[in-house]
Amino acid sequence: MTTNGESSYTLPLTINGKDVTTETTFDVNSPSSQKNIWKCSSASMKDVTSAVESAHTAFKSWKRTNPAQRRDIFLKAADNMESRMEELTGYMAEETGGSLDWCGFNLVTSIEMIRDIAGRIAGAVEGIIPWPADPNTSAIVTKEPYGVVLAIAPWNAPYVLGTRAIAYPLAAGNTVILKGSEFSPRVFSALASCFNNAGLPEGCLNVLFHRPADAAEITTALIAHKYIRKINFTGSTPVGSIIAQTAGKYIKPVLLELGGKAPAIVCADADLKKAALQCVLGAFFHAGQICMSSERIIVHESIKEEFSKELNAAVENVFGGQKADAPVMVSAAGREKTKKLVEQALQAGAKPLDGNTPDFSSITSTRMRPIILDNVTKDMDIYYTESFGPSVSLLTFSTEAEAIEIANDTEYGLAAAVFTENLATGLRIAKQIESGAVHINHMTVHDEPRLPHGGSKSSGFGRFGGNWGLDEFMTGKTITFSN
Repeated sequence: MTTNGESSYTLPLTINGKDVTTETTFDVNSPSSQKNIWKCSSASMKDVTSAVESAHTAFKSWKRTNPAQRRDIFLKAADNMESRMEELTGYMAEETGGSLDWCGFNLVTSIEMIRDIAGRIAGAVEGIIPWPADPNTSAIVTKEPYGVVLAIAPWNAPYVLGTRAIAYPLAAGNTVILKGSEFSPRVFSALASCFNNAGLPEGCLNVLFHRPADAAEITTALIAHKYIRKINFTGSTPVGSIIAQTAGKYIKPVLLELGGKAPAIVCADADLKKAALQCVLGAFFHAGQICMSSERIIVHESIKEEFSKELNAAVENVFGGQKADAPVMVSAAGREKTKKLVEQALQAGAKPLDGNTPDFSSITSTRMRPIILDNVTKDMDIYYTESFGPSVSLLTFSTEAEAIEIANDTEYGLAAAVFTENLATGLRIAKQIESGAVHINHMTVHDEPRLPHGGSKSSGFGRFGGNWGLDEFMTGKTITFSN
């Protein structure tokens, strides 16, 4: 855990394996205490150039390392993270306001991911030997890394999202520039140090941060740089669209994992107590600040009354209702966005399911209590807009076709859930939902290293996870030769 009195500490950038402390800095504040906890160096255009050139130079030798060398570095990095659990958990709790359980889960999952990737490297980089049409010609198809990858990771699950942003490209033989969120820079710096201290050669992993005001200039310069060969970005859909447009201008491929408006369909035959618990966890875990968070619970009209009771009970049991401390959100701006969506819906006729009108004035500007909204209609902003906060809408359906139509009535397609005691029903519905993942009898928040993870529609394209994640950061090369 961090200690008191660190507000005078300035977090450095990491360029070519060295700490770089800049004159220009920005404050990092704790959303829990709303106090300054430390300062962070802010990259200049010169730092951008140095970082990219360092990564480009390192790529020339890193791409030639064999899978066993990369595997051993990854396993050591995982061990480093495991030995620093308390320290790393403390950084995330302070910077993001996440509960210790959520922060610990992030670390454990990240460690598991690194070890999973380490075990896949040798098999993932294998090529093939196809049979050409000419009997006097032979061919081989190899997999090769792109070069320098720009990885942009957000604050909400920084260890998991930061790990996958850097680990898959590194494992495939690329070098990486990690541009971490200004909300959680110490998390990303600590993550990178676990790799760099594991024997990763200098320049293979560089870490940059910048002031919010410099975001457009720094990000554009990175994407435009001739040595950047691919970009992966996890974040909001509006920003992802800008990233994709800029990358398109410079003919750079991108992997985008963006926003969501995840539906959870509760069929008439569902185990209501289990479904209610999973829906509540999916909606309100980490104050709803997860791209896979349940934003719409779509319940069969015949069980709505009974299911509503189970939902209210689950909120009370898990989150303590009105008596408990309200969950922390990372910023006042995020809380204000969710608050406005909820207030607009209430003014337009929506009702709190538990009957308690929210009192936003009684808590601090970075906290908000979970709320389930009933009577939500399409003319309300919250029906289509991702709230990214502790709110969820309760909708009803009468037929399976109607449930699927409601679930797909969104620009997003990242995650979904179906609750039913009939597997055939669950699979039939899952196949018709326009989403990168559908979880039967489990909350919408579900991701693990062995499975592909990514979205459809405005939730992005490309996949992290398993061999899919490694393939994303390799490109094929065909070589033919006369026998």
